[in-house]
Amino acid sequence: MNLEKVIFGFFIVLAATLNFGFFVGDIDNPTHHHVYELFAAIVVNLIATVLKFGDRTQIGAVHLATSLVADLQLIAAGIIWAVAVHVTGEGMTATSVSSVVSLAGGAMLANLVSVTLLVVETAMMRR
Repeated sequence: MNLEKVIFGFFIVLAATLNFGFFVGDIDNPTHHHVYELFAAIVVNLIATVLKFGDRTQIGAVHLATSLVADLQLIAAGIIWAVAVHVTGEGMTATSVSSVVSLAGGAMLANLVSVTLLVVETAMMRR
């Protein structure tokens, strides 16, 4: 068993599951979406992105692209959350929560593509 591939797969799947956990719930209800879960999703996605550097295959390039998309959307969601709470002072309104959750949904789709690629790549490996 290759420890590097185990760690790679672990972070890919963890990024997708954390993203899914944040995404689930009413889109406009701030009590269904916790800021620490969003933070964890951002951090794990960034770690997964770093692990994808160095793979020079076409699938590796698509893995990196999906990870960058997820990072961009999750970071944008974090910025919207921070602005809504700390800059405007209004807190998390239904509109701002909807924007954050929508961006997290886009990131979740990118993470699902990455997990699908991981499963396909693993299934295609020959011993």
